[in-house]
Amino acid sequence: MSENGGRTRVTMRDVALAAGVSQSTVSFVLNGLEDMRISRETRKRVMEAVDRLGYRSRGVGRPPRAAGMGVIGCLFDEIATSPFAAISIEAIQEEAWKSNVLVEVVMTGGDVEYENEVLKKWSGDNAIGVIYGSILTREITPPDALARHRAVLLNCHDAAGRYTSVVPAERRGGEAATAALIAEGHRRIAFISGEPWMEASDQRMEGYERALRAARIPVDPSLIVEGNFLPSGGRTATLKLMSGGVRPDAIFCANDLMAVGCYEALKELGERPGETVAVMGYDDQEIAQHLSPPLSTVLLPHREMGQWCVEKLIGVIGDQQAHRMECPLVLRASHRIK
Repeated sequence: MSENGGRTRVTMRDVALAAGVSQSTVSFVLNGLEDMRISRETRKRVMEAVDRLGYRSRGVGRPPRAAGMGVIGCLFDEIATSPFAAISIEAIQEEAWKSNVLVEVVMTGGDVEYENEVLKKWSGDNAIGVIYGSILTREITPPDALARHRAVLLNCHDAAGRYTSVVPAERRGGEAATAALIAEGHRRIAFISGEPWMEASDQRMEGYERALRAARIPVDPSLIVEGNFLPSGGRTATLKLMSGGVRPDAIFCANDLMAVGCYEALKELGERPGETVAVMGYDDQEIAQHLSPPLSTVLLPHREMGQWCVEKLIGVIGDQQAHRMECPLVLRASHRIK
């Protein structure tokens, strides 16, 4: 569940977890697709979870449909390579539909010429605005044609600050994750980074170091190891840390996939994550809650950022050039040592 304007928002993912089914199953049930071979019992379980959690499907509370609905264009460099693009797009569509606005989504592969042609088309369509998104948090050089539109940058920013942008507050997220480990009494806290050219990895490490200094714990370079944002990198880095001169009592992985590899390495060594060595992840990917023990992590607010972009374009949010959205802690079991 996510916080939106002080209100807890139930997502389709929450319903799926409560019902013990996939999000696709929830979607098919809610959309009344009777030709899918979903049992009556499963449909009942989904609807009971919907009622219990108070889930509001797309369009609930939306004003009556009007003729000539507006359009918001949404450009992404990639979609299939990241689960977060899909989360943002779903939120953008849901938020826009509440205001009788349709969303057109285009994946460009970063092809500037293609981007300009799409943007020219949307200009001719009198689109309400454009959301220009990136799967990696990074600085971008927007295509020239974007200047013709009311535009918001999603998960990216331009050097000149010409466009309104929203990105995760990665430093604060890294700081909060490390502070949670410190609060559990851990002092030898290791950090497994992503690749150093990645803005998110760099900022999460800055947050880690900031929290250590705030607690007057020296930053030990031997406890910082480079990973690759993949399970393989988490495993290799953990094996290196555990064979080093300083045994960590907690390992903060800069994303959840590396935490998966960290778990594997610890178990290979006869260690028990969450019992002999604490582990913290980052991202709150779906796999985090299915690990044993469930992984404590930090939520990347891609759903909330998508909603924010729509609210900005339709005028709900006032002047705010750049926004860093909070990355809340999701504490489960792995950050403690029993």
